[in-house]
Amino acid sequence: MAATGPAAVNWLCLEQGGPWGRKALLESRLDPGLGAELVRRSDGTGTRVLLVRRPGRSAPGRGRRVFLARTTPGATSLHTATIEDPRELLDLDFGAPELGETTAEPLMLVCTNGRRDRCCAVLGRPIAEELDHGFRPSVWECSHLGGHRFAPTALLLPTGYTYGRLDLATAQAALLAARKGQVELAGVRGRSTWSRRGQAAELAVRERLGELDPDALTVAEEQDEPIQVTHLDGRSWLVEVVERPVPPAPAGCGEEPEPRSAFVVAGLHLR
Repeated sequence: MAATGPAAVNWLCLEQGGPWGRKALLESRLDPGLGAELVRRSDGTGTRVLLVRRPGRSAPGRGRRVFLARTTPGATSLHTATIEDPRELLDLDFGAPELGETTAEPLMLVCTNGRRDRCCAVLGRPIAEELDHGFRPSVWECSHLGGHRFAPTALLLPTGYTYGRLDLATAQAALLAARKGQVELAGVRGRSTWSRRGQAAELAVRERLGELDPDALTVAEEQDEPIQVTHLDGRSWLVEVVERPVPPAPAGCGEEPEPRSAFVVAGLHLR
């Protein structure tokens, strides 16, 4: 699963109860024109918009909760606000969004977008509901994250680390680690701050060192080869990442196998 996480520097999460369609922002009880405008304005900005809702049949509170996470190491933060009208989000600069007040409580968003892939609902909802008993209000359901072949999947904010093939124990460990300012490496797919190649390089160094501080490593100039990964203490590594074909597999539940590839580390050298 390494280097399969979605890419987004910022995550903007809007509370929206009720059912979600395959394209949640366009097919929910949210005004579809507003959903389309949020997609348009966020496209290419590094900010990705998700819909979120409380697990189970929890009644929504007054107003709508909104979360904004910045995942860049050294500037990682999570902000939250309550809004009355989701059109207020159109006032944001999606390239450098600002919102609400800082919160220190990490969030785990579990994908339950069953219209996108039924396994996300069948496998994700029970985990979200069970987690909610012990970690409320840190657990929310969310719309499609990508990589639903790894369902159940989850996103941890504000760091942007994504997880796949979650079980309850791994999800609990990830949340507890986040509360201590650490990364849980079991089940991790990658940090959304980086491209897939950058995720592969960062995870390789992190695992080599056993480094648990989420902001200890940064990835520079991912288009270059090899990729440079730098530690806060000044050490840096050059990581050779190559894309290789892997056996065909379904992209999700009930789908036909299709060709796919993986980014793998071919070399890792201390500079």
